[in-house]
Amino acid sequence: MKTILLIEDNDDIRDNTAEILELANYKVITAENGKTGVELALLHLPELVVCDIMMPVLDGYGVLHLLQKHPEVEDIPFIFLTAKSERGDFRKGMELGADDYITKPFSGTDLLNAVERRLKKAELKQQQLPSDMEGLQQLLITATGSNPLKKLMEEGNTDRFKKKQLIYQEGNRPTSLYFIQKGKVKTYKVNNDGKELAVNLYNSGEFLGYVALLEGCNYHENAEALEACELTAIPREEFETLINNNRDVARQFISLLAKNITEKEQQLLHLAYSSLRKKVAEALLFLKKKYHQTTDEPFSIDMSRENLATIAGTATESMIRTLGDFRDEKLLEIKQGVITILNEQKLANLIN
Repeated sequence: MKTILLIEDNDDIRDNTAEILELANYKVITAENGKTGVELALLHLPELVVCDIMMPVLDGYGVLHLLQKHPEVEDIPFIFLTAKSERGDFRKGMELGADDYITKPFSGTDLLNAVERRLKKAELKQQQLPSDMEGLQQLLITATGSNPLKKLMEEGNTDRFKKKQLIYQEGNRPTSLYFIQKGKVKTYKVNNDGKELAVNLYNSGEFLGYVALLEGCNYHENAEALEACELTAIPREEFETLINNNRDVARQFISLLAKNITEKEQQLLHLAYSSLRKKVAEALLFLKKKYHQTTDEPFSIDMSRENLATIAGTATESMIRTLGDFRDEKLLEIKQGVITILNEQKLANLIN
């Protein structure tokens, strides 16, 4: 049974609200003012706090501020009860870290829906969702009962790009967050000699260009379609509104950013210390991990040798020569330019 702490100075509202929650099979602890509420929160460690804003002794803002000073209760979901509907009150609460608002007078359904939604979100956090787009989508659906990113995608403009067409260029100011509806995209940088180095690869169902949006800077790299693509452009202003109004969405995008940084560090180590054979093997297995659907069929790569060399961080001639060696060793076969991996384990052994 979940425990809910209800902090409300009005006797009738407190009693009626507690009764509704108890009928829904929640254990309810009540407090008539903010000071007592903080003391009970530290004593009982409830799964959720429902708190009025305007109270004597210590108001709701003060309660939230004090709870966030204690590690054992700082992450407990917090819902404000308020009779004030001014936008400034909502903004102040969100800036302090509130999870939700219920405006008085409210129905039992409104109360129970908000409580259930916030408890589900808390459970989701404990599951340690993966730092990828699947984790983000699951978080949004569970935490809000909907998927605001999906709504933005449906309302955005869908653009089509031909193979090798530039999507955005290094140094440009980002105006949109891109969602890949169909196709594959690479991001890359070019040095002073004109040599390309792949930064990342993206597949359908992934977001593109969020690093520059989160950092508030120009693009650090170029983005190019590896094949015919369909991308939905979500306006920058709408993405920033979603990030600013939903802390959990912001955290998940930050997790994606941190994951990218970790992958780039590993990539730099490979480029600096790996042999040519190891670089090529790593590139092939990276592509398999990125694009291979769950199937018993061997994984085939239909990609130009220039792009493969860019991913591996080597010269095109070196890539072609090494692929020929792997073919002679029966690690892969090449037919009409398409590479099919025959022995994944031996390729993995080259890396290890």
